[in-house]
Amino acid sequence: MSSNFAILRRIPTGVWIIGFVSLLMDISSEMIHSLLPLFMATVLGTPVMIIGLIEGLAEATALIVKVFSGVISDYIGKRKGLAVLGYGLGALSKPFFALASSSGMIFSARMVDRLGKGIRGAPRDALVADVTPPDIRGAAYGLRQTLDTIGAFLGPLLAVGLMLLWHNNFRAIYWVAVIPAFLAVALLFFGLKEPQALVAHRRQNPVTRENLRRLGADCWWVIGLGGLFTLARFSEAFLVLRAQQVAIPLALIPLVMVAMNLVYSFVAYPFGQLSDRVSHRRLLQLGLGVLIVADGVLALSQSWQGIIAGVALWGVHMGITQGLLNAMIARTAPADLRGTAFGIFSLISGVALLLASLGAGVLWDFWGSQSTFLAGIAICLITLFLTRFAPEKA
Repeated sequence: MSSNFAILRRIPTGVWIIGFVSLLMDISSEMIHSLLPLFMATVLGTPVMIIGLIEGLAEATALIVKVFSGVISDYIGKRKGLAVLGYGLGALSKPFFALASSSGMIFSARMVDRLGKGIRGAPRDALVADVTPPDIRGAAYGLRQTLDTIGAFLGPLLAVGLMLLWHNNFRAIYWVAVIPAFLAVALLFFGLKEPQALVAHRRQNPVTRENLRRLGADCWWVIGLGGLFTLARFSEAFLVLRAQQVAIPLALIPLVMVAMNLVYSFVAYPFGQLSDRVSHRRLLQLGLGVLIVADGVLALSQSWQGIIAGVALWGVHMGITQGLLNAMIARTAPADLRGTAFGIFSLISGVALLLASLGAGVLWDFWGSQSTFLAGIAICLITLFLTRFAPEKA
């Protein structure tokens, strides 16, 4: 226990600031996103396939844009400005959810929001590696993920309370969500100092053939496995829609996301710290195994207890794998190409997420919700087999 506190004390202040910025923005985003599938389905009358398409395009945009922001941050040698821009766009998008009267307006707001997420993602992830000693990077990524995820369960919890208090008034809740988003931007702008090591950086094109080769086989293995893994992990909107099928009251459905993110927040830091000491490949295999069980429970359960159990297991797999994949990229990529590596990883994952969410929506509409989760199991099994050939040290 004392060693755990010693590691926490060693984590730089910049990582804590980045973590609390993520926490505030996630409170805002999850107050909106935990209700958004229900808002679209019940208020706007949007078909599930269209919800899946919107979610897939939005999340894929966030991941794909990371490749450009990551490359730019490596080229200019500075990351904070891009992070502030990304968080600023996320904050500016929030009022438009409250004003939306059609699925087209929701789509536009989601795209701006996810564009901001894409711009900030790779520079932020690279910043964590830039300011953290190599021997505790797993713990640093786990801490940032934990703080991020605390926001991700506080957001839906606030949404549930306000839904009950304000009699399912979606739009009023969306206006409240604007406040923590702008607080996040202010904290990042005034609280975080750019690492000095990057200020003296020599500018060069990070995406030359030579630099892409410099990423190395281990890094490309991580990128490929992460992309395939993402095919099995479609948008979390489908967890919310699955909960709606077992007669959970409308105002309480966001508790599904609270359960997932509560588990996620408890798991992320311990497994991040563990990843500094054990095989990354074995931890990734464990995360895949947990996702297989989660998909099975979600596919077969007909009660709210079963759905909550499946969603909690989904949170366990997220806690095991999300910080882990970031640590694997940071470990295998050269320091001057970390932003580019995170960007390429996100590009591949973004395309995979778009295909996964669109496919999940099509399966759901034509063959039912069970088929969506069974397809996830099949892709997990393929990925699990391929991890046998991944480099052990990564």
